[in-house]
Amino acid sequence: MVAIVGSEASAFDLPFDESREAWAYVADVTDEAAVCETFDAMAREVGPLDLLVHAVGAWEASPLSDTSLRAWQNQLDVNLTSTFLCFREASKHMVGHGGRLVAFASRQGADRGAMEQAAYSAAKAGVVRLVEAAAQEFQGHITAHAIAPSHLVDEAGEAGGVLCDDVAKMCVALATPLGDAFNGQVLRLYGLDG
Repeated sequence: MVAIVGSEASAFDLPFDESREAWAYVADVTDEAAVCETFDAMAREVGPLDLLVHAVGAWEASPLSDTSLRAWQNQLDVNLTSTFLCFREASKHMVGHGGRLVAFASRQGADRGAMEQAAYSAAKAGVVRLVEAAAQEFQGHITAHAIAPSHLVDEAGEAGGVLCDDVAKMCVALATPLGDAFNGQVLRLYGLDG
């Protein structure tokens, strides 16, 4: 079974039916209480959690000297704090049976910060360190991984980047025993951007 969390009900374009093979939850993943309630509901309604793919993110560019504290905090909240909250709650529901934690970093977080992207770069670098710390802490029963795409494209032939389908396939691969080999690693998916 699959459970998806989105910020708005309209974000779901999957056919959720009475068979309940897919579940949808609406929550602000930057809000601690909402994240706790959502993961508790998933555990009750869906069952044991085996894999979390945290694909939440926001990007904004502005010169450092023009970046407001509010814009800075928003980038940290959406990109890093939400990852922390979801990792924390998911790991609680994986204790005893194990699982996989997967988060999206970026080239700016994995390799080098980018001009006019200080807040985004710092937040995504924080995601990398969070993954490394979680991998060390849960070693032996829960793995943690960071996927760092350059930029995502929907169809082959678009300029550079990595296909969304290929990123999804990587998430599926990490859910298999192969994921053990990549515990704590940043998987750079740069496609033809290399």
